[in-house]
Amino acid sequence: MDGNAVAPNCLAGIKVLDLTQFEAGTSCTEALAWMGAEVVKVEPPKGGEAGRRGVADPYYFMAYNANKKSITVNLKSERGLELVKDMARKADVFTENFAPGAIERLGLGYDVVSALNPRIVYAQVKGFGVGSPYENGLCFDPIAQACGGAMSITGERDGKPVKPGPTIGDTGTGMLLAFSIVSALYQRMQTEKGRRLQAAMQDSVMHYSRGMFIRQAQTGKAALRQPIGGNAPHGIFPCKPGGPNDYVYLLTSRANPEHWPRLLKLIGREDLIGDPRYDTAAARVEREAEVDELISDWTRRHTKQEAMALISGAGVPAGAVFDSMELTGEPSFAKRGILQTVRHGDWQMTMPTWPVRFDGAPPPINPAPQLGEHTTEVFADWLGLGPTEVEKLREQEIV
Repeated sequence: MDGNAVAPNCLAGIKVLDLTQFEAGTSCTEALAWMGAEVVKVEPPKGGEAGRRGVADPYYFMAYNANKKSITVNLKSERGLELVKDMARKADVFTENFAPGAIERLGLGYDVVSALNPRIVYAQVKGFGVGSPYENGLCFDPIAQACGGAMSITGERDGKPVKPGPTIGDTGTGMLLAFSIVSALYQRMQTEKGRRLQAAMQDSVMHYSRGMFIRQAQTGKAALRQPIGGNAPHGIFPCKPGGPNDYVYLLTSRANPEHWPRLLKLIGREDLIGDPRYDTAAARVEREAEVDELISDWTRRHTKQEAMALISGAGVPAGAVFDSMELTGEPSFAKRGILQTVRHGDWQMTMPTWPVRFDGAPPPINPAPQLGEHTTEVFADWLGLGPTEVEKLREQEIV
């Protein structure tokens, strides 16, 4: 890595009581941990949170729980519940994304926790918002992407809806909630009062898909599955040697009429510059299949890396379709600290870190915690409990 990673420490001193699981909630608290907050995961003693025990290997848990601490508490025991309530009195932020009604049944609903600590920022992720007809429904990322509109605008123009690959329903919701938490903490500096924050995954996907509402406003009809822009050439073009991801994405913008002639010069078709069949955006849309074949004939003779470099060099936006292995193998990501390798017990994983550099340096990444790794440490720091007291709690299967 080029230079040392430096912890931003923007949220140093902020204590986060983390009862999240799987991805949407854990992405939120992971972001807070990257910014320097002390994030303490509260997990069941037997097996840990569902995302830790729900897969055969720890890679899933590693990806969404970096930089956190882990304690184990049996929330179904009276003493265990009291311990977490004592921690809530010390915390700045409380987060959860259990199924609807579960946190209330545990005895840690908003009314209870805010009464214990009026300054706490109480943050929740649910699949659907309060007042939604689906309010009590269970939700995972694909469900949110379907119900939030993202699938309706993704896929081939005349094909069936397709789920976008990035988990905007999960991680996307987590990022919106993390920003809202930081905003509430900033406001608390003036008011000394906490806030209740509720993020619904369906609502968040609609936020990330709001371009479809622009198209609906323009046409008066539901947005279709089609590339944004309505210009040609615009899309994915095949490259050699013809593997599953050997494509380059390029677009010519209506806002810059020079993109088309620049592209024609690059592919050796200067003879078409000024040709009325292709000279305007509207004309190219009418002959889109012909335009696409002109470009494809050139891209098939180049690798996607070559095509991206040449097209970009000619002043036309272009991007190769890189897969995860190709991104991992690109040395600049490791050199810049955007990809870092972490160990979790006997497991090792190269994963993306926080992508924003602070004063030129990337934040460091610490591995996701082992189950209960920090129980003794956290109870000492937060509650003043000594090792002997914690050991008694273990013997009683409370932690």
